[in-house]
Amino acid sequence: MATAALISVEEYLSTSYRPDCDFIEGEVLERNLGQKDHSKLQSRLCAWFLNRGHALRLTAFVEQRVQVAARRFRIPDVCVVPLPEPDEQIFTQAPYICLEVLSPDDSFGKLQDRLDDYLAMGVPNIWVLDPTSRRYWSVTRQGYFEALDGILRTSDDRVVLTVSDLFMDVAS
Repeated sequence: MATAALISVEEYLSTSYRPDCDFIEGEVLERNLGQKDHSKLQSRLCAWFLNRGHALRLTAFVEQRVQVAARRFRIPDVCVVPLPEPDEQIFTQAPYICLEVLSPDDSFGKLQDRLDDYLAMGVPNIWVLDPTSRRYWSVTRQGYFEALDGILRTSDDRVVLTVSDLFMDVAS
């Protein structure tokens, strides 16, 4: 099995990747490219937060680099931060919410590594959404909690998102 060449944080940060890649302990990791369902849900999530941002005092970013540890960078599908937004190009403080939209090629192991990084950073709210099955989870150190009622909530109830709102104009 071939081993990837390791690079420095500086080299990662000075290189453009299309699409952007995670960086874990010197290794550049490609992310699964989203398909239409992934992209549509990602866009709708961002729009949902942007439409309510002023009232919630939050703003959303799509595919924003987040430095989760000294030599670890993740790119959540959507991250939500309190206003005023951070005055940095790469976020170094834990976002309020990290949202991951599953792609058909996502593996549980890689997803769990990503979620563990968010938990270790102190992200208080982590949501995983599957556009194919229309199943949704809140993730904490205690485990995955499926939103069986169709509502995703932050731990402090600041955000209450009825997931069906994201699909209102989509034919079944």
